[in-house]
Amino acid sequence: MTAEELLRAGPVMPVLVIRDAGLAVDLATALVAGGIRTLEVTLRTPAALDAIRQIRDRVPGALVGAGTVLSPSDWQRAQDAGAMFGISPGLTPALLAATRPSSLPFVPGVATASEAMTALDAGFTAMKLFPAEAVGGQALLKSLHGPLPQLLFCPTGGIHPGNAAAYLALPNVGCVGGSWLAPEAALAAHDWAAITALAREAAALRK
Repeated sequence: MTAEELLRAGPVMPVLVIRDAGLAVDLATALVAGGIRTLEVTLRTPAALDAIRQIRDRVPGALVGAGTVLSPSDWQRAQDAGAMFGISPGLTPALLAATRPSSLPFVPGVATASEAMTALDAGFTAMKLFPAEAVGGQALLKSLHGPLPQLLFCPTGGIHPGNAAAYLALPNVGCVGGSWLAPEAALAAHDWAAITALAREAAALRK
């Protein structure tokens, strides 16, 4: 799978902050049941790598990857845990060098035209726009499409059910990233039916 195919695999890529790896399989199963298969588990918690490993091994149909990949060591640990892709909020020369040889999709984060051009020079055409709303959101994406029509984005940061459809209507947006599919209250209550319902609504954003 290419990074472009990854971004087009579903309209919403949930950003999952998993603090208890024991919930990972049930959470992923609930999301997949609602039609959301591409799952970004952020490396912000000690449980993240174990969560990725469990989802990869036990949830058929899930495409699970690592988010918040900040360094070459993060990327190596994510691959060792079985991550099927990686996503970063930014890009550094070291990270670009470490991810380029990998056969797995990697999506670097950008916030400006210059950063997008730097990533493009390194061979990347699928990128995460972050933090999307803070750096210009839909207006920025429309502006980037003119000079850089070959780029495909996953805008993340400030995306919610009220503006996701407008982002998805843009020609250079493959999917959007958001945390609303796994609310803390539903996780705490183990309310998997509620999460499946949210996933079903998200999956319907693009038919």
